[in-house]
Amino acid sequence: MSRALFLSLSLLLLFVPAAAARDAQPLGDDPAVEARLNRLSKELRCLVCRNESLADSPAGLADDLRREIREQIKAGKSDQEIIAFLQARYGEYILYRPRVTPMTYLLWFGPFVLLLAGLALLFYYIKQRRDSISEQPLTADDRRRAEELLAVSRKETA
Repeated sequence: MSRALFLSLSLLLLFVPAAAARDAQPLGDDPAVEARLNRLSKELRCLVCRNESLADSPAGLADDLRREIREQIKAGKSDQEIIAFLQARYGEYILYRPRVTPMTYLLWFGPFVLLLAGLALLFYYIKQRRDSISEQPLTADDRRRAEELLAVSRKETA
């Protein structure tokens, strides 16, 4: 009985991914519209998925946004007008590559500033450590003791 149950569950697990799969979305009639849609979709961010473009996102909202873009393309709007419309509606977050503005300086230049600050601290620390080490010549007693230790070490290895 347990073998039949195991077989039934295995077959059920084989069909679960097929039931969860979505149908392929049909492409539009006009290849030029689809090419523009694809190009624009790569420049815009999915609002649901983290760090995914609209072109790569499987989310339902991304489908809706692609449909909206397709309609605006068919209405004759330029790429800049479509991006401006979406930006006005959803904010700067919709842009996959944010523009360099005073609001995004920290985003664009922050990592470089932190890297330079870290390098400056590292060089300062190394210089301070190097300056704190003073070279003193060996005294006669220190030299004699070092020679004795070397002689003992040579006897042990021989």
